[in-house]
Amino acid sequence: MSKQTSADNPRRNTVTEQMTQAGQKIEHGSFAIVDAEAGDRSAYTAEQWPLVRRMIHATADFAFNGLTEFHPQAMQAGLAAIQSGALIIADVDMICVGLSRPRLAYFGVQAQQFIADDDVITTAKAENTTRAVQAMRKAWRLGLLDGAIIGIGNAPTALLEVLRLIQEEGVRPALIVGMPVGFVSAEASKDALATCDSVPWVITRGRKGGSTLVVSAIHAMLALAEEQQGA
Repeated sequence: MSKQTSADNPRRNTVTEQMTQAGQKIEHGSFAIVDAEAGDRSAYTAEQWPLVRRMIHATADFAFNGLTEFHPQAMQAGLAAIQSGALIIADVDMICVGLSRPRLAYFGVQAQQFIADDDVITTAKAENTTRAVQAMRKAWRLGLLDGAIIGIGNAPTALLEVLRLIQEEGVRPALIVGMPVGFVSAEASKDALATCDSVPWVITRGRKGGSTLVVSAIHAMLALAEEQQGA
């Protein structure tokens, strides 16, 4: 029998819940609908399914029951990183804006991105690369990637650069949530991440992805981390 999740026991969590009882009722009702209509979810463990469910809830797209894949240590690594107050490095500001500040603050977690920094833009133009590549290089130069949760929902080139830094520079993030959306290199970048054994990851196969999914995945981990504290 699978252990209970925060959706099964809505009174357990406080910080990672909706702020009003009405909001909680709607959210948990939505989770119940997803559970009822998702079909076979045996591919996922009791820890993994709440993350997939929240992604489906955020998009109304049941295809993520199947498109979402996990490194065997992904959930364990993500929860440990959150509970230790790890930094989140995002490829775009949409992820930082979408993440709940009170939920992050509860664990002492901060989210940062560098894609709009003047030096990143200048270097990208000078080297004829993307801002996303230079943003990840800046995070690396600042020593921010090791032990961090890296969330990529928009830029495949950011994910490919992180993989290069892992292979060539020995960078070791705690977890990569790799879900870039699009047509050029999006699918290929996630396929490449799926071959990485040295760093845990969560991906969505194919072209589908986006910042909303990364936010949903991290919110699911925040909820599970709070649930573990209260268990």
